[in-house]
Amino acid sequence: MSDEKTKIAGGPLSGLRILDLSRILAGPTCTQLMGDYGADIIKIEKPGTGDDTRSWGPPFLSDDAGIISGESAYYLSSNRNKRSLAIDITADEGQKLIHRLVKHCDVMIQNFKVGGLAKYDLDYAAISASNPAIVYCSISGFGQTGPNANRPGYDLLAQAYGGIMSLTGDPDGEPMKVGVGIADVMCGMYAATAILAALRHRDATGEGQHIDLGLVDTQISWLINSGTNHLVSGAEQKRMGNQHPNIVPYQVFATKNGHLIVAAGNDAQFARFCDILGQPELAKTKDFQTNQMRLKNRDQLIPLLCAEVGKWELDALVAALDAANVPGGAIQDVKDVFNSDQVSERNMKINMAHPAAGKKGVNLIGNPVKFSKTEVSYRLPPPLCGEHNDEILVELAQWEAEKKSLAD
Repeated sequence: MSDEKTKIAGGPLSGLRILDLSRILAGPTCTQLMGDYGADIIKIEKPGTGDDTRSWGPPFLSDDAGIISGESAYYLSSNRNKRSLAIDITADEGQKLIHRLVKHCDVMIQNFKVGGLAKYDLDYAAISASNPAIVYCSISGFGQTGPNANRPGYDLLAQAYGGIMSLTGDPDGEPMKVGVGIADVMCGMYAATAILAALRHRDATGEGQHIDLGLVDTQISWLINSGTNHLVSGAEQKRMGNQHPNIVPYQVFATKNGHLIVAAGNDAQFARFCDILGQPELAKTKDFQTNQMRLKNRDQLIPLLCAEVGKWELDALVAALDAANVPGGAIQDVKDVFNSDQVSERNMKINMAHPAAGKKGVNLIGNPVKFSKTEVSYRLPPPLCGEHNDEILVELAQWEAEKKSLAD
């Protein structure tokens, strides 16, 4: 374990400033992550209403007296470590203020529709004229080019177009979206890594650049093995419910009193699983001896395993799997997750003071990254719309005065 005293305060991105014109989930996921790493995130919002997700509830945040604020749980999920500046970018004054700010920023990120910011003089061409070193990240549904570039960008549309819904759900049921906005979240992750790569290039050359990301492109990129299975074989990839296209058994099973998963990733683990079930001969049978044979004979094997698993109590089978080093475990609901010792030990549930939450504060999901030196920090709760207007404008005047002083 690292010496806590040697950790560096502020985070690895301390000193980086990001002008964030994104809203909903993909862009905010990116900037929250970078804010957790220490970057100063200035969130630009529409005066009065702010980020669309502020109203995406219930549930909404409430104070000790039960008075409900306009801050939805959805908004709170991806907007900590940011400062909110309410600007009307449709007005000349607002556009000029963005150009003043961007001269003192390293990154600008936005997720307006393709071409949507050009009419406000806030597209990459205009912004890079004000700051040639800027890393400018555009997130849209289908990217800046191609036949679908002008179509709207929503997580559900990306999941549908990008193929993941065709792989998700019961084989005999309808195509199913993932239970959270995963296309948005993963696009935000790709955006964060792309921005860091572009900053590496900028630091080496002084050159900024434009990053073009589409929800659908990033969705397609994480079809991973199923996508490559198709590319290699040419075969249609079908929905398999909770089963795995390349590993057997790797799925959900029902015990007497609940469900669990078993993920036997190799032949030795499968043999130990059969031993637990009291059916060691299954692992020795030619039709089931290897994963390749189990894939071929899945329809014969799985009913046999289901029958044996169904004889067990859930906790007893989970304990037996753990003792035999067979990957598996109970399927927890969200409440179980956040009440678990694992979440407590790993700080995956945090509490932050918030002006609309009263003494109880607001509970949020923690950052999963554990640095040994430059630790993650939780400095600011998700801001109220325009909460930091005065503070940021005072700082902007200071930045401009400092730059003028250096120029003189």
